[in-house]
Amino acid sequence: MSPNEGPKTLRNVAERAGVSVATVSRVLSGSYPVTRHTRQRVLRAVEELDYVANSHARALRGQATESVAFVVNDVRGPSFALVAHGAEEEAARRGRLCLICTTQGHAERELAVVRTMRAQRAGAVILVGGVMDDERYRRRLAEVARSLEASGSRLVLCGRPPIGDGVPATVIEYDNEAGAHAAVSHLLARGHRRIVFVGADPLGTTTATARLAGYRRALHEHGGDADERLVIESDFERDTAHDRIVGSIRGGLAFTAVFAVTDSAAAGALTALNDCGLRVPEDVSLVGYDDVAPATDLRPRLTTVHVPYEELGRAAVRLPLGLREGTISAADQHLVLGTHLVVRESTAPPPPPARS
Repeated sequence: MSPNEGPKTLRNVAERAGVSVATVSRVLSGSYPVTRHTRQRVLRAVEELDYVANSHARALRGQATESVAFVVNDVRGPSFALVAHGAEEEAARRGRLCLICTTQGHAERELAVVRTMRAQRAGAVILVGGVMDDERYRRRLAEVARSLEASGSRLVLCGRPPIGDGVPATVIEYDNEAGAHAAVSHLLARGHRRIVFVGADPLGTTTATARLAGYRRALHEHGGDADERLVIESDFERDTAHDRIVGSIRGGLAFTAVFAVTDSAAAGALTALNDCGLRVPEDVSLVGYDDVAPATDLRPRLTTVHVPYEELGRAAVRLPLGLREGTISAADQHLVLGTHLVVRESTAPPPPPARS
């Protein structure tokens, strides 16, 4: 569907398939038997026209409470939970329902959720978290944004970068790279030069890529050691980071500090260092990212980058609904929130070199 076309109707589908409106309705509702050939023609027309049934048209107008949809890979992550809390809080304040949907990281499931929410006439569809930012993703999301716009909804990218000029989407970001730059600059200022980054993502998701870029920029600016062996591939999870750090130590990698891609990864790194007989921060300093549990639960308490996750969630609801209500302009639909370093007890100057 082109951006200049409105949402398609049952009549459009019937005309494309060469059948009656009643037949289309029967196929979509499954309430009456039709031939296999007819069913295939109708479903092909539905796909070609990008048609979705308007469930609100089957209800009395004004009787339903408008919703916003919060779409995330997995709600178990503490950062996602905080964003969800902020979104739900703002939606409730505005008298909207907040529907939380999970995708388990599957692009096709994400697309299916978006289509369902478009059918429900959700006021906004909020996609949360880092992604692989390639041309295919941008093209697909641009189509989704235009489709939602045509149906009176709005795509919101929360914690994701913009997908191009002219795409009708609200973007709520935080300064991801700057947070990593601040974390590594803090370690460099304390005298560290060999700093491990644990969490490099071989798939190149936007969150890990930006944090790695901040790490490298700080090393370049302040004279740190840019040895690529210090960049360790890992996901964001505790157990993986633990195994990667243990493997690096046993492999003879020398370092005096670790910058972990998330606080969960930092927790795994802390356990790994302790398992290898190294103390934090006396032997190795440690910094995380996110400022969520377990940052203040660890001992020592973790120096980390604070991300305003709840405000991200609130803004992801406030901006698109404000646009629809006329209280926030289209020019104000891209917001970048700041991050800052929280210094606690897990960093110190490096130990003096051992005497020969």
